[in-house]
Amino acid sequence: MLTSHLGELFALLTAVFWTTTSLSFQQATRRAGSLSVNVLRLIIAFFIYAIISYFLRGQFLPFDASVHQWIWLSISGLVGFVFGDYFLFKSYELISARISMLIMSLSAPIAAYLGWFILGETMSFISLIAMFITIFGIMMVITEKKKLDDKKLGVKSKKIQFSFSPKGMLFAFIGSIGQSLGLVLSKYGMGDYNVFAATQIRIIAGAIGFVFLISIIKRWPKVKQAATDSVSMKFILIGSVFGPFLGVYASLLAVKYTTVGIASTIMAIIPVLIIPPAILLYKEKVTLKEIIGAFIALGGIVLFFIK
Repeated sequence: MLTSHLGELFALLTAVFWTTTSLSFQQATRRAGSLSVNVLRLIIAFFIYAIISYFLRGQFLPFDASVHQWIWLSISGLVGFVFGDYFLFKSYELISARISMLIMSLSAPIAAYLGWFILGETMSFISLIAMFITIFGIMMVITEKKKLDDKKLGVKSKKIQFSFSPKGMLFAFIGSIGQSLGLVLSKYGMGDYNVFAATQIRIIAGAIGFVFLISIIKRWPKVKQAATDSVSMKFILIGSVFGPFLGVYASLLAVKYTTVGIASTIMAIIPVLIIPPAILLYKEKVTLKEIIGAFIALGGIVLFFIK
């Protein structure tokens, strides 16, 4: 029974790993900045993959990959890590990981649409309904009605406003697009190739992309400062193990054994998984409306299972 749902199980495991890594990187990013955290975590992940690859496959780097696999998995790494994660980490500086990951749950309908458009995977009418329910749940969390007192007219009115930084939420949304497209490109580029090696190629491409970017804008002094900060490095190390290593590897196993839409659907439960640690560990104030909204968004995501 379990073997027939390997993709779903790996997707659930991915959600747990990414919940851990998002909370860790939230702390690291607010201390060291998004660029520093991004490049350091990928460098750490690069060495982890190289060492484990040597013992598992007898080679430090995936030299057995085809040109097709190197090209598309590298593009996937650049899109997912450099583009998607850069904006996601920037959102951590402005809003909490809890809200960022809630907005990132939009990656499920986005990935389902891209999987249908690019890979020809099934996308039913119910998926569109699920997308609207998901968006409604997210909007319930990120918006609120504010009472406004118009002194000139002598009347009171209510206006819907964002509860969190619009810029931070926009960054998280852009991050969800990058993650979704990166996942779809991963499946296209990976094919029947070894999942561990495919992830390693994505890590290599992402690390090179950030090294190139940081060199151009001359941010290496800040990266060095972050690397010498023991508190930042503790969170970066935890996030690197559960994110680029375990999380990304598990996500590729998920899309290998099931469709991109279903895998992304299960991974999108992070906004619900993240609520207890956000309250217990980081003392965030979470309202009942936000909890209900998170579950409504999750309910919309679950509808993707209905064929």
